[in-house]
Formats: sequence, structure tokens, C-alpha cells
Amino acid sequence: MESRLRGLKKSMDDTEFSQLQFTEQHRKKIRAKISEDDDSVLLAVMQLLVEEKTGYELVQFLRGRGIRKFEDNEGSLYALLHQLEQDGCLQSSWNEAAVKYYLLNNKGSKLLRKMEKQSSSKRFTLKEIVEG
Repeated sequence: MESRLRGLKKSMDDTEFSQLQFTEQHRKKIRAKISEDDDSVLLAVMQLLVEEKTGYELVQFLRGRGIRKFEDNEGSLYALLHQLEQDGCLQSSWNEAAVKYYLLNNKGSKLLRKMEKQSSSKRFTLKEIVEG
């Protein structure tokens, strides 16, 4: 954790959060929700990259889907794109105006289909629980 955040955490622990008690169950639920959100963001990014897009275009399309994770933090989007490229899921190219474009390749498309299948089965299970 960055040093500037350590001071904030200590300050918040000493003041705002001093009365809150989190059980291990609460912590697990919070971590699961964060992981679930990250999975849905990754799925949205990959779905958008079925067609070639720039990082800027991705942020705009994600905003249209209600995902604001990368607003004021575009660097984390580029880190994600770089990681996907390193993992062999994306190809990138530069145009004559020095703008970088990203596109899913075959490996990325296969991964996307797998993620969509898992995502739809999770929604189906949730739907069963709610309606059951």
C-alpha cells in the first residue's frame, strides 16, 4: 500500500471506522463482490473488443454500459489491456496518427465465449434462487 494511503487508512480506522466491527464473513462477502465486479468489467471490456477500438473509445463505451471504473483512472485500463495483450488475448496496432487500437484475437475470442457461458450460468443460478 502506498505511504499516503497508509496514513489515510490509520486516520479512518481511528475515527470513522472505529465503531465498525467486521466479521470474517463480512470480509469474505466484500471480497467476493469486488471479485465479481472485476469479472464483469473484464467481460465488458472483452465484449467491446470484438471490434477494434482505442482505449479512449473503450472508456466511452464502458461509460455507456454504466461502468465508470476507468474514469479518472485510464491508466488501469491500459494496464488491463497490456496484460491481455501479454497473455495473447489481444492484438494491437498503431495507425498513421499514432493511435493504438486493440482487438480480440482467436485466443481472446475463445476466452470471451467461455466467460460469457460462465456468466450466463451464474445469472441462471441466481434467477433460480430468486424465483425458487
